[in-house]
Amino acid sequence: MVSTLIVGGGIMGASAAYHLARRGHRDVLVLDRASAPGGGSTARATGGFRAQYATAINVRLSLLAREKLLAFCRDTGVDPGYRTVGYLWLAETDAQLEALRAGQRLQHSEGLIEAMELEDEQVGWLNPAIDRAGIAGAVFCPTDGYIRPLEMLRGYVAAATRLGVRFEWNTPAERVERGTDGCASAVATPRGRIEAASVVNAAGAWAGAFGRACGLEVPVVPLRRQVAVTVPTDVLPVGMPMTIFAGDGFHLRVRDGRVLLLWPTPGVEGAPFEDAVDDEWIAHVTARAHARVPPLRGVAIDRSASWGGLYEMSPDKHALLGPHPECPNFFLINGSSGHGVMHAPALGHLLAEIILDGRASTIDASPLRPGRFAENDPNPCAGIL
Repeated sequence: MVSTLIVGGGIMGASAAYHLARRGHRDVLVLDRASAPGGGSTARATGGFRAQYATAINVRLSLLAREKLLAFCRDTGVDPGYRTVGYLWLAETDAQLEALRAGQRLQHSEGLIEAMELEDEQVGWLNPAIDRAGIAGAVFCPTDGYIRPLEMLRGYVAAATRLGVRFEWNTPAERVERGTDGCASAVATPRGRIEAASVVNAAGAWAGAFGRACGLEVPVVPLRRQVAVTVPTDVLPVGMPMTIFAGDGFHLRVRDGRVLLLWPTPGVEGAPFEDAVDDEWIAHVTARAHARVPPLRGVAIDRSASWGGLYEMSPDKHALLGPHPECPNFFLINGSSGHGVMHAPALGHLLAEIILDGRASTIDASPLRPGRFAENDPNPCAGIL
């Protein structure tokens, strides 16, 4: 019997495994259906990092994650790629600007004192490529920026392995077996059953489906996100901040000599796990880019380099962290709703505290408890942030 079996070897599972092992809990086994690290959603993340959120718990998660990113290379031996180029949020109406200001007031109260509102000319200094006509205002945080998701995953897997964690690839978990007391007792795989004292669901966008296979409701659904990628270009600077239009969520960044264009849309009706890139979407996101970022008008999209991936969405767009209310040794680290990679260092740390100590102590993680929906106590869903 293993002490803790983690289902999912992406950034969440690897972070949980590392933080458990770092606390001396080294009888940990991680199962993943992929053939190697990076076979799931982690590899498809665009690598943004921000603390500009509209709920206190998400700001606190980001501040804890930032602290851990600054120590990441020392702790794991791998550079996580954290670069403080900032996040620039642009409002096109007074209502959008007031929502950003309200978020910033909360951020300041939680200790993110460097977040600031900008004058028009300051927007031009930070991102001169933007057409500022129609911009009602902007906010910016200089300690936001970029991270390297696959390097973070590599660091956690390597460091956890050195501490005795075992990773088994090509090994899908089919379901959790439960005893007469309702507790998890084993995980069934195509290679046979593995007894475990506790089980962690770190299955990402598949967390809800895995939960149902175990006879447990895990309120997580997949949502497609698409990324249009330009041909190699130097029309925008490498150090350009992540730039987001608050109204419709269109945003862009430079990565590896190309520009990534992003704009959230609903997933494919009737096919929740479909992650193919849609040509009509590419046309729409390109039109937004050309209207708002004039230097991109002469830069083509590389259709073959564009990609899609899956967010793991919870009903209130906040993570589920802690024991399932119907199975006390079945732990969830799911539903980050697009914030998973950036919050993985914090969530793995907190889950290790919950498993080993019975509660999170570094910060109050109770707003993320999985039972909050049954208690009719969800977190507020922020519209812009």
